[in-house]
Amino acid sequence: MKPICRIVLLANINIALLSVIAFYPRIATAENIKVGVVKTIGDGPVFIAQERGYFVSEGIPVELVYFDAAQPIAVAAVSSSIDFGVTAFTAGFYTLGGQGALKIIAGGYAREAPGFHFFAYIASNQAYAGGLTSLNDFPGHSVAISQIGSAPHYDLGLLIDKYGFDTKSLRILPLQSIANMSSAVSGGQADATIMNSTASLPLIQRGEAKLLGWVGDETPWEQGAAFTATGTADKRHDTVEHFLAAYLKSVREVHDAFTGPDEKRRDGATAPEILAILAKYTGVPAETLKLGIPYFDPDARVDVKDILHQIAWYKSQGMVKFDVNGDQMIDKRYAVPLP
Repeated sequence: MKPICRIVLLANINIALLSVIAFYPRIATAENIKVGVVKTIGDGPVFIAQERGYFVSEGIPVELVYFDAAQPIAVAAVSSSIDFGVTAFTAGFYTLGGQGALKIIAGGYAREAPGFHFFAYIASNQAYAGGLTSLNDFPGHSVAISQIGSAPHYDLGLLIDKYGFDTKSLRILPLQSIANMSSAVSGGQADATIMNSTASLPLIQRGEAKLLGWVGDETPWEQGAAFTATGTADKRHDTVEHFLAAYLKSVREVHDAFTGPDEKRRDGATAPEILAILAKYTGVPAETLKLGIPYFDPDARVDVKDILHQIAWYKSQGMVKFDVNGDQMIDKRYAVPLP
C-alpha cells in the first residue's frame, strides 16, 4: 500500500473511532425513567415529547405511568415509584413539598386563563332540569370532586369566594377519581362537578351533562407543574436537565399550536398534528379536544404569586396543617418564575 493511501486510511479509521467514542457515552448513560401523568390535555407537553422521541434523544427513555387523579402522583414521586410528575397542584402536594420532600422544577402544565378551556363546571341533566342552569345556582346542590384538597376542590373554593356562596349550602362529594365523578354526574348521583375538558366534553357531547361555564373565564389560576422528589433534584442534576430539555421543547410546541402572537386562543399551523398526538394519548377525538384547550406558558414559567395564594387557601381550610414556604418549594436551579 502506498504511504499516502495508508495515511488516508488511518485518518478515516481515526475519524470513525472518534465518532463511536463521541456517541458511546450517550448510549452507556441512557437512563430509563418514569413520569406520572393523568390522561388529560393538561399533560399534553409530556405526550408530545414522548411521541416525538424528545426524551429518547436526551438519553432518558420514558415510561408513562397513568393515574386517575393528581394527588397520588405526588405521593408516588416521594416514594420513588416515579421519577417525575406533571399534574395539577393539590393540598397533598403542598403538604409533601412543605415537608421538604418535593420540588417544583418547571411550569408548563395547563393554566386556567380567559378564553382558554380546561376545567369545566357541568351539571347533571336532572339538576339542570331542576334549576341548576348557571353558576349562581350552585348553592343547595351536591358537587362531585376527586378528593378533598384536589384541583376541583380548589376550583370550587375560588367560585365560592367569587360569588359569596355559603360553603355549608353545598354538599361536597369526594369520589376519588375522574371516572367516578363522570359516572356520578351522568347518573344523577351528583348535581354538578368541576372536571377537566378531556373528561367533561365527551359527557356533554353525548348529552349526559350540561355545560355551565369554564374555570379559566371565571377564576384564572396556575393549575399545576412539573415536579420531582427533592433527592432527585439534588442528586440527579443531569437527569433533571435532560428531562427539562425535552419537556420545555414540547411545551413551546403545544403553546405555538394553540396560541396566537397576542397570547389569545388561536389554532396555528401545527394544531392538527398536535391534536392528533393528544387524541392518541388521551383516547378522546381530536375534534372534541379542540374545544377544551388550556393555556400553556411558552417558557414553562412558574406563577409564584398564585402558588402562594393556593397554599394560603388550603391552609385556611385546614387541609395544610403547618407553615409551608411555597417560595422554597420552587427549585430555582431549574424553574423560572413568572415576572
